Amino acid sequence: MESAPSALLGELFARSSDLLFIASADGALLHGSGGLREALGPGVEGGALLAELAHPDDRAALEAAWSALRQRGEPVAFDVRLRDGGGAYRPLSCNASRSSSDPGAVLGSLRPAPAVASAAPAATEEELSTLRLKAHILDAIAEHMDPLAIFVTRPDGVCIYHQGKAVAKLGMKPGQLVGVNMAELYADAPGNAETEQRLLEGEVCRFRSETHGIDWNNWLIPFGEPSGGRVGAIGLAIDISESKLVENELRIQLDRIAAQQKVIRDLSTPIIEVWDGVLTLPMVGTVDSVRTAEVMDSLLRQIVEKRASFAILDLTGVEVVDTKVASHLVELVTAIRLLGADGIVAGIKPTVAQTMVALGLDLTQLNTQRNLRAALNYAIRTMTRAQGASLAPSHPAPGKTPSP
Repeated sequence: MESAPSALLGELFARSSDLLFIASADGALLHGSGGLREALGPGVEGGALLAELAHPDDRAALEAAWSALRQRGEPVAFDVRLRDGGGAYRPLSCNASRSSSDPGAVLGSLRPAPAVASAAPAATEEELSTLRLKAHILDAIAEHMDPLAIFVTRPDGVCIYHQGKAVAKLGMKPGQLVGVNMAELYADAPGNAETEQRLLEGEVCRFRSETHGIDWNNWLIPFGEPSGGRVGAIGLAIDISESKLVENELRIQLDRIAAQQKVIRDLSTPIIEVWDGVLTLPMVGTVDSVRTAEVMDSLLRQIVEKRASFAILDLTGVEVVDTKVASHLVELVTAIRLLGADGIVAGIKPTVAQTMVALGLDLTQLNTQRNLRAALNYAIRTMTRAQGASLAPSHPAPGKTPSP
């Protein structure tokens, strides 16, 4: 039960609507009450320095007061403008004193500065409620979406929000970049000037990057009013390393499947040199337009390389062809003839023959044989006659007179 009061005090501090904080001796905010978090945003945690949250014109006064607090140990009171989660500076009065139990800790409270509170109209309760709701939504997204990191910068490039479960993957702590001028930090990044111009024109920028071996999908969204040729930005970075790994594995598998399909196609339509100058192409199964186009390309190339005189298309194992394929076969035979070879179609089934006739194609020049054996006999006989004719003398031998 001795720890119960400590736990209750911690809960009271977290739920308090007052702007309370505990800081280190050098001004780093260690803990902030619930009210302080709502007023200034989550950037007040994670070791953010008060001097970095202060308006540039107020930093000298803040550092002087803090120095007096460290040296003399007496409570100090001063006015300071601190940057809230939306990038605006809120005028506040600060009271701070050193802890009696821990000299290295500073206890402080903030409240609206009276002089400024009377000079500017206070926000309505509805407006404050809307701002708190937006802050809670942003915090919830940052805290619960695992691959996400969120940051917000002012037009001058200074980061005012830096949260997200993926921040650690960047080698950083939540809130680490708060107060850092990210425009200067990434000034040398490729395409930085172009991105700044696109943001200034109101364009949402999307790009991929790699940091610490992690692949990121990034969005930069213009934020706030432009100032000095710059505009603030809301940055979202999503870790896509896992999805990219899956994508690469899928691409490898698709390439492997494509290679296997090519092997299967090559095996299903082998071009065989069965005789010197005679090529055969046995085709089996269903012949489609893609397969016919590939066969035409391969066969014509082989005819040229091997200087073939005959190319036999054996359709004995083909049961069905579509109308486009029948037309391609006629074109293939014509192309073979143009290369100086003779194209022979063997083993046409009745169903294939009916398809070719129904197309009304000119089949008068098509050399067809009943089967592969008949086609081979035709090719060999034709080559034998051609060789015999080339060997026969064209003039009578000396001393002989031709017969009348």
